[in-house]
Amino acid sequence: MIDLYTWTTPNGRKVSILLEELGLDYTVHPINITEGDQNAEAFLKISPNNKIPAIVDHDTGISLMESGAIMLYLADKTGKFMPVDAKDRWAVTEWLMWQMGGLGPMLGQVHHFAKFNPGKAPYAQDRYLAEAKRLYGVLNKQLDGQDYIVGREYSIADMAVWPWISRFEWQAIDLNEYPNVKRWYNSIAVRPAVQKGYHIHKFTQDIPIPE
Repeated sequence: MIDLYTWTTPNGRKVSILLEELGLDYTVHPINITEGDQNAEAFLKISPNNKIPAIVDHDTGISLMESGAIMLYLADKTGKFMPVDAKDRWAVTEWLMWQMGGLGPMLGQVHHFAKFNPGKAPYAQDRYLAEAKRLYGVLNKQLDGQDYIVGREYSIADMAVWPWISRFEWQAIDLNEYPNVKRWYNSIAVRPAVQKGYHIHKFTQDIPIPE
């Protein structure tokens, strides 16, 4: 059994989607980051960086913070959604790191400056909106001629990136300008495990579907 400490953010949804895809038993513990639950002493013992998501795997006694590390752990534990072939395995790792180090942090800044504080810092707002478009362009190019981020196989790289793209409306992004991303996004949005994992721990809105 796995304890999942999470909230309704892209980083949180990455792990709940993976757990649903894997069919593993897990218990959800909501950490309300708007009310400061992430600063509770009990949670800090599991996630010293006071960020969600985090897990405790009671089968192995392993606890982990950082969504990318959790996804690598679960893929390794189950042998699923991570290629065996070394070239593809490292490609999945590469794109997972791209999400962790680039896409997620930059789109998070878009949310802060453009979604929640528009007009307060015009330079920062313009800078991060431009970077969002650049990153969407990188993803669009990577998806040209292939079903998933790494070739023909659905992997943890797709599950890591997809929840951030699901907030395209927050990022002032028209997915019609990125047709490969739109096709990929829509194909993943209909997966039952994605639909269920997206709404962990509670329903907030329907999964956005671009027109």
